[in-house]
Amino acid sequence: MIYIGTSDNSYAHFSDYLGGNLQRAKSAEEAIKLYSESADATKVTIIFIESVVIYASPKCMSTLKEHFAKPFFVLISDDTSSGIMDKFVHLGLNDMMSPNIDEKSFRSKLQVINFVAQKVYEQSNKEESMKMFKLPLGIRIFDIVFAGLALLFLSPLLICVALAIRIESRGNIIYKSKRVGSNYKVFDFLKFRSMYADADKRLKEFNTQNQYASGAASKEESKENISDNIDESLLENKLIGDDFIVDEDSYLKGINEEQKNAFVKLEKDPRITRVGHFIRKYSIDELPQLFNVLKGDMSIVGNRPLPVYEAELLTNDNDAQRFFAPAGLTGLWQIEKRGQAGKLSAEERKQLDVKYAETYSFWLNIKIIFKTFAAFVQKDDV
Repeated sequence: MIYIGTSDNSYAHFSDYLGGNLQRAKSAEEAIKLYSESADATKVTIIFIESVVIYASPKCMSTLKEHFAKPFFVLISDDTSSGIMDKFVHLGLNDMMSPNIDEKSFRSKLQVINFVAQKVYEQSNKEESMKMFKLPLGIRIFDIVFAGLALLFLSPLLICVALAIRIESRGNIIYKSKRVGSNYKVFDFLKFRSMYADADKRLKEFNTQNQYASGAASKEESKENISDNIDESLLENKLIGDDFIVDEDSYLKGINEEQKNAFVKLEKDPRITRVGHFIRKYSIDELPQLFNVLKGDMSIVGNRPLPVYEAELLTNDNDAQRFFAPAGLTGLWQIEKRGQAGKLSAEERKQLDVKYAETYSFWLNIKIIFKTFAAFVQKDDV
């Protein structure tokens, strides 16, 4: 990992989080020199680059891409709005961080960045394997026409819903969240807000209601505090940390359960507003995603884009296959069991996503669109 920038404080901040494993360069030329002197210049390289560097020399991005093998660029900027990325995305930036990001958020985000960067690197270097997905032109035209006409026809409904949300509770009318879609692209996913303003912060409070959660202990729950005087014979098959010990089997089981239960869905979610219950029942909360379709973030049919915290747990090759298909408004798992309160296990849902990616075609999309209308009204409050 290389940091390109002039801010000593920002570099020290990131270097401290990484235990000093971060090389420093103040320009693209210095970064290229560091890279050329690396013992293994074939590894995927994550480049943290300050926005001021790009402002000063916009061509530095193309220069870096010429010399690095599939670099993954992370913009470092005080302005973390989507607008700042819009200014630079055409240059090849992949993600963004604040220079003042806290350690927990940094580590969580870095885990996703490492995974995505490695996957993109692997795919680009294996022509015989899975190709990066490219939406066919005919389907893109269909998406634009369909979304445009739908927005025009539904505009009175959209206005009424927006007013109802505003009257019932405080907060933004449109809810934006970062989602991971086709080819691991992260974008702002749009929905009508159906929950109270602090819904995200309250998610852990209701973890026991998660339909995809199981009763297995998590990694943290399997940890025990370590004492100064402990019988070494008791440490067989234990993993030892600075201040805890954990049974290895329990720890690995916890990791496996996190992988299996990557999806989060609450039955009778107490965070939902009264208007939210109505618009969710009739899928009206999803309609702003028609703007995502127009922008090209999504297609009408595809696998549902996942929140980052869910996507980061789907790391094996089989699960990763789902990201090599379009992200969509509706898809295969929606028409399978959505009318039955979404009673899909996490594994069933993942396998349907993978199946869709493997069998993707225009006619499959048409079939899903027609079946979606039949499953449009959910029977239960999910």
